Amino acid sequence: MSSPATQDRTDRQVSPKSTSASPRQSESPHGDTGLLPPEHWAALTEEDNDRSDAESTLSGNASSTGSLSSSILEYRTIHGRAYHSDRGNADYWGPIDETSQEAMDINHQVLTLLMGDQLYLAPISDNIQTNKRTGIWAIEFADKFLNASVVGTDLAPIQPSWVPPNLEFQIDDCTQEWTFQPESLDYVHIRWMLGSIMDWTALFQQAYKTLKPGGYIESFEPSSCFESDDGTVVEGSPLDQWGRFFREGGRKIGRPFTVYEDGIQKEAMRQAGFVEIEERNPVGGWPKDPKLRSIGQYMQAAINQDAKGSVLQMATLLGWTEPEVTAFVSHLRREISSPKIHSYFKQKVVWGRKPDVVQTN
Repeated sequence: MSSPATQDRTDRQVSPKSTSASPRQSESPHGDTGLLPPEHWAALTEEDNDRSDAESTLSGNASSTGSLSSSILEYRTIHGRAYHSDRGNADYWGPIDETSQEAMDINHQVLTLLMGDQLYLAPISDNIQTNKRTGIWAIEFADKFLNASVVGTDLAPIQPSWVPPNLEFQIDDCTQEWTFQPESLDYVHIRWMLGSIMDWTALFQQAYKTLKPGGYIESFEPSSCFESDDGTVVEGSPLDQWGRFFREGGRKIGRPFTVYEDGIQKEAMRQAGFVEIEERNPVGGWPKDPKLRSIGQYMQAAINQDAKGSVLQMATLLGWTEPEVTAFVSHLRREISSPKIHSYFKQKVVWGRKPDVVQTN
């Protein structure tokens, strides 16, 4: 993570403070993907993984027109955590309960600060109609653009009951055919959908169809991998395994977590027909500026708030037991809280414009 100032074609980075084959991958220490077997974490004592000499400086956790069918309200429960209904084709790996929502709210503040207190980067006008996937971003956007008609969509009805009068929330699955009228929106904003989309080109094609000529789409996606510039994120460590875990899980469910690494956003937008595609992100690695370091502390709080919920469903699909998940998360939190480990992960904002005159064959 570095300066909130933006620059073309660079990497936005966030610094937290500090199928049938067996999913347990026990044939070799790292398996084909480098993912350690889950029993490794239960066997590893805290002393074995003690790479910290101080606690965190941040104390405690910071506290469409689709129909609303009964199946939407039938949440799944995995080890006591609520996940969206598994009926239909929708698939999202994160929980939807209060603990998760608090983590997402903290994360939203981090992302907004990284954008220089901006909600978007695309050069949109003041009088627009827009669609956003979920929650707090849509509320703040509607407050900022009082003349805009804003629609937020999500798989589950987890939004607050009070929202600005120009904002409407709808329960919908963005991977299905969109029910918005063609050429009815000025702007589509999509954020943190890694691990949820099987076909990104198809997703952006739906946005392309729905946008008016000259309208913009903006996509904000992170890497799932922690890095360090000084080698403090070491191979086989919990922070290293976090990225490998999600890459393997994404392969298993057919929804990649490598959106950032594979440059999927820009290429999928190009294939969907968008033009004037741009990327912008701050430059740098581990932050030395006190203000930027505080952003990293909030990111740490977001991860600590619900690290277990973030991995629980995917771990279950990979054959992990709940005690193994708990052990892994315990070691992960120790590393995230360590001032000796200078970890961060990169993020990328990409936006494109629908041509003013759409060419047809």
